[in-house]
This record gives sequence, structure tokens and C-alpha cells, in this order.
Amino acid sequence: MKYIVDPQPPVCLPVLGQGSLFPVHRVYCVGQNYADHAHEMGGSPEREAPFFFSKPADAVICEATVPYPRRTADLHHEVELVVALGSGGSNVAASDTLSMIFGYAVGVDLTRRDLQTSAKQHRRPWDVAKGFDNSAPVSAITPVSSCGHRQTGAISLSVNGSERQKGDLSQMIWNVAEVLAELSTYYDLAAGDLIFTGTPAGVGTLEPRDHVECRIAGVGSLAFTLDPL
Repeated sequence: MKYIVDPQPPVCLPVLGQGSLFPVHRVYCVGQNYADHAHEMGGSPEREAPFFFSKPADAVICEATVPYPRRTADLHHEVELVVALGSGGSNVAASDTLSMIFGYAVGVDLTRRDLQTSAKQHRRPWDVAKGFDNSAPVSAITPVSSCGHRQTGAISLSVNGSERQKGDLSQMIWNVAEVLAELSTYYDLAAGDLIFTGTPAGVGTLEPRDHVECRIAGVGSLAFTLDPL
């Protein structure tokens, strides 16, 4: 059987310390999972049920240069702990979710904030604000065997050497196990899935040619420069 058109190559991330690649299946994101970020975005800092959105797998990029997107005048950065699943399941108990995790990475949820604000005002989906090309820069994955499970640790993002975001993983409203358990009630999670787990306060505007550096203690780092189209 022949394909009508050539299939796209799989999206993969490197794995630290291994000569192997992690194939990306789906990309899920949890919104406003840090109280201080929920507050700065006008949401409730209380422990309300988490909500989710997604990005296409081919939005993931692991390059030193990230193209600056079209159709925005207000691109924002959101540094996040990214969970990479080595197995999946549905309706998984929180106590069982950590066994599904292959490793962790540092990611940035790039957001066309002006388009997101407009979508919210008109009660429309966020897809063009969140799921655009190259909207998910992600570092190489650090296996659990090397870093353990991350429940605490500093998370930060700097732009052109100036710190913008700073927090700790312990400040998540819903921890990783709880996020995965809740997400598994909506979707059949699978090996290769990536889950962005939320961002601390301090999100802000990025300009073409800005240099972004991110770190999560015990996980790794991510750096890229925004290249004007």
C-alpha cells in the first residue's frame, strides 16, 4: 500500500545520557496551576479543578533558534516542568501515575497573548493562541532513573540575562501525580505523551531576537533565541 503523500517524519526529543530518541505522541497542558500565575491572569488562586488544553505534537521544537510567530503583537513566555510518559492508561489513580513517567524536561509554553485575550472575550477556542507552529520549545528529557520524581525544585526563566519568572515546583496547585490522574479521566494517556504542568508568575512579552534561558533544579536547562521571520 502506498501513501498518497509522503508522511511527516516523527517528532522526537533527545534523551540525556542515552543515544536514543523519545517519540512525541500528544502534548497536553494544564492551565493556571500556580496560584500566583492564576492571580496575575485574573483567575482564582484557589484549588479549583484543573483545566486542560493541547498543542499539536509538531509544535514541539528542540533547537537553539525558534522562529518568532506571525499574527501576534504580544508573544508571552511561560516556563514549565514537562512530564514525558513511558506508558499510559485511563482513569489511573494518583498513587499509580508516577510509574507511567519516563522522565522530565524543561519547556516553554509560547502564547500569542493578544489572540488568547481576544478568544476569551469572544468565548472562542484558544487554538491559534496556543497551538501554533514551534509553540512548544522543550529541552532534552532527563530520565527518572537519573533525576527521580520532581516535587520540589527551583524553576526560573530569564530573557536577555534578566530574570522574569522564578518559583518552585512545590507551589503547584495540583502536583504531577494529581494532574496525570485527572487528565487520564478525559483521555487515554499513552507512551510518548508530554504534559506541560503549568507556570509560575512573571509571564511577559518576548520580542524578536530575545534570548531565553530556563532552568529547573534537578531536571535541566533550555535556551533558545527568537528568530524574526
